[in-house]
Amino acid sequence: MPTVLDTRDSAFAREFKNFLDRARETDEAVSEAVASIIRAIRQEGDDALFDLTARFDSLNLTSGTLAFRQDEIEAAAARVSSKEKKALKLAFERIRAFHQRQLPEDTRWTDEAGAEIGWKWTAIESVGVYVPGGTASYPSSVLMNVVPALVAGVDEIVMAAPVPGGELNPLVLYAASLCGIDSIFKIGGAQAIAALAFGTETIRPVDKIVGPGNAYVANAKRQVFGTTGIDLIAGPTEILIIADHENDPDWVAIDLLSQAEHDEYARAILVTPDRAFADSVVNAIENQLETLARQRIAAKSWQRNGAVIVVRDLAEAAELSNRIAPEHLSVMTSEPELVAENIRNAGALFLGRWTPEAIGDYVAGPNHVLPTSGNARFSSGLSVIEFMKRTTIMQMTPGALERIGPTAMILANRESLPAHEQSVRTRLDRIRSERND
Repeated sequence: MPTVLDTRDSAFAREFKNFLDRARETDEAVSEAVASIIRAIRQEGDDALFDLTARFDSLNLTSGTLAFRQDEIEAAAARVSSKEKKALKLAFERIRAFHQRQLPEDTRWTDEAGAEIGWKWTAIESVGVYVPGGTASYPSSVLMNVVPALVAGVDEIVMAAPVPGGELNPLVLYAASLCGIDSIFKIGGAQAIAALAFGTETIRPVDKIVGPGNAYVANAKRQVFGTTGIDLIAGPTEILIIADHENDPDWVAIDLLSQAEHDEYARAILVTPDRAFADSVVNAIENQLETLARQRIAAKSWQRNGAVIVVRDLAEAAELSNRIAPEHLSVMTSEPELVAENIRNAGALFLGRWTPEAIGDYVAGPNHVLPTSGNARFSSGLSVIEFMKRTTIMQMTPGALERIGPTAMILANRESLPAHEQSVRTRLDRIRSERND
């Protein structure tokens, strides 16, 4: 059974905190293993990369076979049905159209002191996209991670995906081809992240690494941050559904299971003011698990990390949701906009009964790379901005420097930075000297 809580119970506060704090993965051993892998890649380059790939993926690589050849990509594309190609193309177009609206504008203006100030945006030069591999890998992850980089104008985009035994989902290769990926490397795990961050004899280091992965990949991204940029440290996926009794319990149940089926660490939470409805959803989940293809994974996720929380009203539901700060928040109520007005922390909002979270995973348009583990309290999902940098611009005229320079000198003096003060003073002295001539 999942965790069942009721805000009216005297022990709720303690039990709710325990639920939020419950560890889902241990990190210490993972961190040590990842550090060892990164060290090997930095010291031995390609040789370490080939050894680790043979050990973990049973794939023997050389510098000549490290990346997919064009004929291999074309052969994989030929195995993708026209129906699947059409679906990926539609998703590509919708995702691109959404992200094009995120492009920021350069801005410059002259302020009241006469100084010209502003900023300009430029794209990151190179990006490495990590895509989980094997036959269960996700072409949607390729689109979601690559398309905003394309829209931003990134010069070089490469991809890394583990290819256990030499097999990779053909849809992943087709999606990469659709996006015009420059190179697709047959590598995965922490070793792939290290290679993208530090480079090897064959792989050039990139300026930013994005994409989901297991605990080793996430930990590797954390350890290489600073040498290269990263998108976010993603934990297991999660969904929180706020629902009233006017829903079909089967719909709510399958929406919860749609995240639980990802892996046994996924978290699915129902928050409702109606206890009888909560019981109906729990029964519906049990019934649907009997026929679900990924029954074993979904059942473990639901039993270990699932929760049903009965609240007094929808206002309290929104309050609890903000404390959890879920990756995906579905508001399935008669007036979802009223609940949404009180939502401050969520990676993505899905409003109304006709908006299943799954539509956001593929074709709605917004990005499905979202903050997990409560990180929506301070971060956002992947966007075009993540692939761009803002550079501020300042240009003083003599008059502007005369107006604001003395203030800079005062502050520099108080901070005991005499060269700062003098760099302004020499210019002001020149202005006054030329005026007196």
